[in-house]
Amino acid sequence: MNTNDKSGVKKYLATENRYDNMTYNRTGKSGVLLPALSIGLWHNFGFIDPIQNGRDILRTAFDLGITHFDLANNYGPPYGSAEENFGTIFKKDFKPYRDELFIATKAGFDMWPGPYGNLGSRKYLISSLDQSLKRMGLDYVDIFYHHRPDPETPLEETMGALADIVRQGKALYVGISNYSPEDTQKAAELLKELKVPFILHQARYSMFDRWVEDGLLDTLETNGVGCIAFSPLAQGMLTDKYLNGVPEGSRAAKDLTYLNKESVTDHLDKIINLNAIAKERGQKLSQMAIAWILRQPQVASVLVGASSSNQLKENVKALDLLSFSDEELKLINGIIS
Repeated sequence: MNTNDKSGVKKYLATENRYDNMTYNRTGKSGVLLPALSIGLWHNFGFIDPIQNGRDILRTAFDLGITHFDLANNYGPPYGSAEENFGTIFKKDFKPYRDELFIATKAGFDMWPGPYGNLGSRKYLISSLDQSLKRMGLDYVDIFYHHRPDPETPLEETMGALADIVRQGKALYVGISNYSPEDTQKAAELLKELKVPFILHQARYSMFDRWVEDGLLDTLETNGVGCIAFSPLAQGMLTDKYLNGVPEGSRAAKDLTYLNKESVTDHLDKIINLNAIAKERGQKLSQMAIAWILRQPQVASVLVGASSSNQLKENVKALDLLSFSDEELKLINGIIS
């Protein structure tokens, strides 16, 4: 007898040609190759979001050769819910492919009340990862990051905790995020002494936010550490969404923490001029913005979010044209400098 299930949701079987068209880059001087585009679960994977949509996005990502799924303890909303939803999806769809995936999580921002649920203490980092692994239904993550510097906790304690996490088998590699070049150098030296595989710095980087070019990329190069860039589209400004101003219902129209109408208005001329260059190249502005970051040799991967499978497919098309002429780079630099 057949069931009467009309949902249309079928058992997941990854496409056989999933590795044929993705570009993979070496991460610093490590043995790890990351897809040029990785999928971030910062938005669209919390309890307030439809889990089937998230499931479709992750299925599409893996079928496109995206092997790196990036999470953090506080992704949602609410906090922890992205990891929990991911755990549900992983169990249903990706458990047979665990050894083909490179899964990340992080800790560093506020996660639970009291003195032990924030920043960079050994107590917080180890407790947080234990919770994350339980939510995701994993025995280990491939990389665990300290999500932001802690100005009060000695760096030796934070890096020591990362080292012990690797030795306990809870993570294969470690990384840091949002660290200055100076603190990155100190962290690299400590982790080298501890013989811990420090392979990635996750940094905000886009045409409109180039702080990593002021020393961080050089520091990473010197220490054999790769960079993975987040917010490559400047919270959506480097897309065609705002070419005619701020549409109703958009993220900027809601004046959220990371983007508001004023930010869009301030950048509108640049957005329009960059879009013209992208059109000349035969790309969307978002695709050109991703390709522009990937031209940096230290950048192993660009983290993109997606609200739909189709949006993810559009972003992956950035890999069809990664090269820039000297003239194009000169024009772009003239606009964004």
